[in-house]
Amino acid sequence: MNSPVTIVGAGLGGLTLARVLHINGIPATVYEADASPSARTQGGLLDIHDYNGQPALRAAGLTDEFRGIILDGRQAMRILDRNGNVLLDKADDGTGGRPEVHRGELRRILLESLPAGTVRWGHKVGAARPLGGGRHELAFADGSTVTTDLLVGADGAWSRVRPLLSDAAPEYTGMSYVETYLFDADTRHPETADAVGNGTMLALDPSGMEIHAHRESAGTVHVYVTLSKPQDWFADMDFTGADSGPAGPDSRAALTRIAAEFDGWAPALTALITESDTTPVLRPHNALPGGHRWERIPGVTLLGDAAHLAAQDGEGANFAMLDAAELGQALAAHPDDAEAALTEYEEAMFARSAAAAVASEAANNATLQDAIDFFTQDERTR
Repeated sequence: MNSPVTIVGAGLGGLTLARVLHINGIPATVYEADASPSARTQGGLLDIHDYNGQPALRAAGLTDEFRGIILDGRQAMRILDRNGNVLLDKADDGTGGRPEVHRGELRRILLESLPAGTVRWGHKVGAARPLGGGRHELAFADGSTVTTDLLVGADGAWSRVRPLLSDAAPEYTGMSYVETYLFDADTRHPETADAVGNGTMLALDPSGMEIHAHRESAGTVHVYVTLSKPQDWFADMDFTGADSGPAGPDSRAALTRIAAEFDGWAPALTALITESDTTPVLRPHNALPGGHRWERIPGVTLLGDAAHLAAQDGEGANFAMLDAAELGQALAAHPDDAEAALTEYEEAMFARSAAAAVASEAANNATLQDAIDFFTQDERTR
């Protein structure tokens, strides 16, 4: 394939695609709205699965680099009830198939694997339009434009490329995360750090209320508080982002209100909310319709959340990378017929994402016992 591929979005999916294309001799350019790789934080830990994320990294030739950023011991899993009683405590014995890495470190090894200049930073797409014959134009916020014979939208939930293919738009699922951090937790919050354990902790209640916590590096505990609330419930709270530093009085008031929803829970668990060292961050869960698909339109496709955004279930980044790897391999296998490659890729991706949507819905409706049963299983038999 001689024509360069134009990718919108320098997330894990877009970068994986650029890497797989590169090692197959196919030129690509990635356009990213962020001004630089360090323009914003990249989130917390990701568990990279042996059935989707890891095969994608193998296709990208980055298995050794991936192994070098794995955080040992973080596959440990603990489930507590609202009173802090331990219902499941599963150590990381090194045999699990979901090692944890920092999202930012994974993005770094992908960026470092690409030729200089592959990613064009500070290029926010304002609109995309068809030109006919499979060609498309991207118009950027600074007034510049580019045209391309093959366009891939890897630009997430609110994709600017998706409207070329589909009228579907994400809708709120009725659930949100509130994200907090505790730093130096072993010293400053010992009871809470002990409750979290060495890896992932899920504090679950039959009512559906949940607190998730991840043990990161250097004593940091990263917390996601799950709330089933309409979006207007959060409207008058101060969520100005973790980058703004310690929580101020207004953010403290928001944390107090959120913690009140967990009245009666163990203090070691509610401290994950009330003792946050950062301003809380609101993460609404939005999703595309289950089984979202489109008719084949020449010269353009989507991957990752742009194609099949689902409620949070731990699969999003993994599926984005797998989409990217399979798309890159399909283009390499059909060097003279990009449309055959896109058709092959989309049919496999549609089937996978439809099945994943069903699994995601089941996971988000799981009972407390379902969660215990799932994590008690041998990884190899799930």
